[in-house]
Amino acid sequence: MYSFKKSGLLKNECVSSTCQVCEEFLQNYHELLQRYMDIGEDIGVPEDFTTSEMVSGMWWRHLVSGGVAGAVSRTCTAPLDRIKVYLQVHGTRHCKIRSCCRYMFQEGGSTSFWRGNGINVLKIGPESALKFMAYEQIKRAIKGDDVRELGLYERLLAGSLAGGISQSAIYPLEVLKTRFALRKTGEFSGLVDATRKIYRQGGLKSFYRGYVPNLMGIIPYAGIDLAVYETLKNRYLRTHDKNEPPPFWILLLCGTTSSTAGQVCSYPLALVRTRLQANISPDKSPNTMIGVFKDILRNEGFRGLYRGLTPNFLKVAPAVSISYIVYENFRELLGVNMT
Repeated sequence: MYSFKKSGLLKNECVSSTCQVCEEFLQNYHELLQRYMDIGEDIGVPEDFTTSEMVSGMWWRHLVSGGVAGAVSRTCTAPLDRIKVYLQVHGTRHCKIRSCCRYMFQEGGSTSFWRGNGINVLKIGPESALKFMAYEQIKRAIKGDDVRELGLYERLLAGSLAGGISQSAIYPLEVLKTRFALRKTGEFSGLVDATRKIYRQGGLKSFYRGYVPNLMGIIPYAGIDLAVYETLKNRYLRTHDKNEPPPFWILLLCGTTSSTAGQVCSYPLALVRTRLQANISPDKSPNTMIGVFKDILRNEGFRGLYRGLTPNFLKVAPAVSISYIVYENFRELLGVNMT
């Protein structure tokens, strides 16, 4: 794994006379950021491990470290995530973050802000494992006998397919997570009770409500994320001296900007997915993706497609920071070489 410490760029020092390592760091930084950035949205391009990491077995340590970092990060930012989900489903011009917090506290106390977090953490392991395995198999199929590295569009294709496979397998957990985040006190006695009640409402298809917009959101998010990052990176390389080391804040800005652009463009699909998963008033609410889109635009206007975006952005900075710190410390605990 390419490390901040390994590159020397944490101190803003160039470690090569020709500054080739700076360009290499820019090229690999996006994958590095993807490992640290866990904001509860598993639709990015999967981790791409080096050959040495695969042979040495370091890959599983990175996955475990990432899983632990994700669990801690999601738990710490769970209140913002629940507020986002609530606003996506019940948000109006009069229902803002403050009134949403007040309602949640009055309805279920301070612990209610963590509803749905248990399932959100539970799905990290199976989704990461499935995405990793599918990504490796798809890469092998694309490369064949060639030992070359995948290009940008090939990585996008492989990552999108791997994300689709893993999302298809764990999607019922996504539905359960949304239902738990929206439930009222006493509605479900536990995971088994919730599964039984949701199944009674509409059978197996109840666990795949919103599946289509969820799947459709993978490609624009991953594609825009990669495209914006590559554009910013190439612009920096064209306009700066090759002997000038890129400041760390430039690298962070490129990665954060690209991820934010991907989220903004795919957010309406995520909102429609959440509303379909919630299945509020099934007899009155539209039950198709197109129907939900039309309903939102008719009753709430274009802004309605971005309900809950503010708490979603508010959790990015703490989520990235927490993920980074936990990831670095836990992988060191597992014996991953930090130099």
